[in-house]
Amino acid sequence: MDTHEREMPWVKRVEALVKTLDGSTVGELELREAGTEIIIRRRPDMLLVSAPTQSVGAARPMVSGGTRPAAPAREDRSQPVIAPLTGVYYSSPSPAASPFVNLGDTIHAGQIVALVEAMKVFNEIQSEVAGRVVAMVAENGEVVQKGDALIKVEPL
Repeated sequence: MDTHEREMPWVKRVEALVKTLDGSTVGELELREAGTEIIIRRRPDMLLVSAPTQSVGAARPMVSGGTRPAAPAREDRSQPVIAPLTGVYYSSPSPAASPFVNLGDTIHAGQIVALVEAMKVFNEIQSEVAGRVVAMVAENGEVVQKGDALIKVEPL
C-alpha cells in the first residue's frame, strides 16, 4: 500500500458509495466516521432535458382550414433570479413576516428577494434586474440547487 492510499482511504469508500447509489432512489446520504463527515446529496427526480429550439425563419402554424395564421404566442421576456448556491429557499425573513416580494410586485436591481440557507448561514439573494415579478418558481422551505430559478422578473 503506497502513501497516497494510506492517507486517503475514504476516497475509495466515497467512490464505492456513489456507485452503489447510482440508479437508486436515495436522495441524500450522510456518513460520519472517525472524525470524517461525508454528505452525498442528489436529486434522483431531476431529468436533464434540452429545450426545443425554433429556427429563425419558421413559419407560423395555420388554423384548421388553412385560412388564417394563428396569433403568435406572447414572447416570454422574463429573466430568472438564480440561486447562487444550494440550500433552503425562504421567501420571507421569518415565518411570521411578509414575503420579500409577491407576484406582480415591481422590484429594482439590488433588492433582496429571498434568502437561501446553507450551512446555517442565511444568504440574502438580490435581484440583478429591475422589473415586475411574473412567477414565483421556488417553493418556500424547499431545497434549491445552485443555478435554479427562484423567481422570474419581466424587465421594465
